[in-house]
Amino acid sequence: MECRIIRIDDQTWRLEEEGVRFFLLTGSRSALLIDSGMQVHNAKKLAEGLTALPLSLLNTHADRDHIGSNAEFDAVYMSPAELVNYPLAKKASDIIPIRDGSSIDLGGRRLEIIEIPGHTPGSIAVLDVERRVLFSGDTVQDGSIFLFGPMRNIPAFYHSLKRLEGMTGRFDLIYPSHGSFPVKKELISRLISQTAKLERGELAASEAAFMGIPLKRYEADAAVFLCDADHGEKTERSAQGGQRPSGNSGADDKEKSGKGTEGEAG
Repeated sequence: MECRIIRIDDQTWRLEEEGVRFFLLTGSRSALLIDSGMQVHNAKKLAEGLTALPLSLLNTHADRDHIGSNAEFDAVYMSPAELVNYPLAKKASDIIPIRDGSSIDLGGRRLEIIEIPGHTPGSIAVLDVERRVLFSGDTVQDGSIFLFGPMRNIPAFYHSLKRLEGMTGRFDLIYPSHGSFPVKKELISRLISQTAKLERGELAASEAAFMGIPLKRYEADAAVFLCDADHGEKTERSAQGGQRPSGNSGADDKEKSGKGTEGEAG
C-alpha cells in the first residue's frame, strides 16, 4: 500500500494513505507518531527514515485504520478508556496511559492531551501548544464520521465538540485524520449544529452499508454522518429520557483529500 510522506514544516510530516492520514512530530529531544496508519504496517520504519530522534507512538483512538503499525512498537500512549476498543491482535506490549491534561514534551514542543469521547470511548485530541495546532483524530473533520456500532456515543460526541469549541482560542488550525487538510476551527461550530440536527431528526437519511453492515447515511453541511440503521428509532427513545442537543453554526474551508465514505473507518 502506497503511503505519501508530505512535509508540513521542518518538524512535522503527514503520512497519507488512501482515506486516512497520520503524523510525525519532532522536537529537540524526541519524536512522536500520532497514529500508525492502516495498511502500511511499517510506520516506524518510515518515521525513522525522517528522523534519528528516539521515537514514540500515540493513538488518538484504536479504530483499525489508526493502529496498523502498532505491533512495531513496544509501547503506545493511549487513553485507558480506549482499551475496550483495542483489538488484541494489534496490541503493543505496553500501554502508557494518558489522560485529559497530560503533557508530552518532545523538547521545545509541548503537546497537551484533550479527552473527546464520543467517536470512541477513549478518543483524544492533541494540542500542539506553541504552534497552535489541534490534531483532532476523527472527531473534527469534513469527511465521513463513523457514528455506528457499540463504541459510538452521539451525545458524548456532541458534548466533546462543544468542549473543543470552548477551547478555540488556543489553536488556529486543525489537522484531522480524514477529509480535507487542514481545516479551520470554524468547522467545529458547524459540526455542533449538524450533530444537533442529527439528534433532532432534522437531517435526511439514505440507506448505506459498510462491510455488509446496514447503515443510515446523513449528508450534512459540515460532514457525512454514518449511523446505525435504527438511528432514528434510538433517537426517539433517548428523547423520552433526556434533552436532545441544540447547536449553532460557523464556517469552514475545503481542500478535499479523503473519501466520501472513508477507506476503512472514521
